[in-house]
Amino acid sequence: MENCPDEQLIATYFKGDEQALEILIRRYLKPIYSFVYRYMGNASEAEDITQEVFVKMWRHLKKFDKKKSFKTWIFSIAKNASIDFLRKKKTLPFSEFENEKGDNFLIDSLVDFAPLPNELFQQNNLAVLLSSAIEKLSPKYRMVLFLRYNDHFTFREIADSLGEPLETIKSRYRRGLVLLRKILIEDFR
Repeated sequence: MENCPDEQLIATYFKGDEQALEILIRRYLKPIYSFVYRYMGNASEAEDITQEVFVKMWRHLKKFDKKKSFKTWIFSIAKNASIDFLRKKKTLPFSEFENEKGDNFLIDSLVDFAPLPNELFQQNNLAVLLSSAIEKLSPKYRMVLFLRYNDHFTFREIADSLGEPLETIKSRYRRGLVLLRKILIEDFR
């Protein structure tokens, strides 16, 4: 049953086989967590949102349109849950960390842990450099590149998952690659 298509697992689950749902969750747990982590950049937030995604998936599984891709549907839930979390997240302005004299201990204690360009070059680790460069991209470009290369989504699947037109996704992909190239060139200078 591990190799059954998603739609067959869903049908089996609705016939009363709880194991089918467990297989479906195991199949998508790591990809969804990775997707959300890339979106949020924080492990504990990604864990919370991933859990929320699977609860929503379970609650709304009966509403799933069997004519569409389950993979696209669950990644859409993940994207929306991430966006909802970001909307609810309260930010603290830097002024909150100022004392009576106007000194800001947070700014004074910030340390730049980014390696120097010559250190990056000496590491000669393309994966680390690429990951760092991708993190500098805005989420809309980072997400398209991530889904394309890490999860091997087609452009159509990315468009469906993110709820965007296909041409917009292709454009973001091209722009993301151009921006990524610029970041990598700047990092090597």
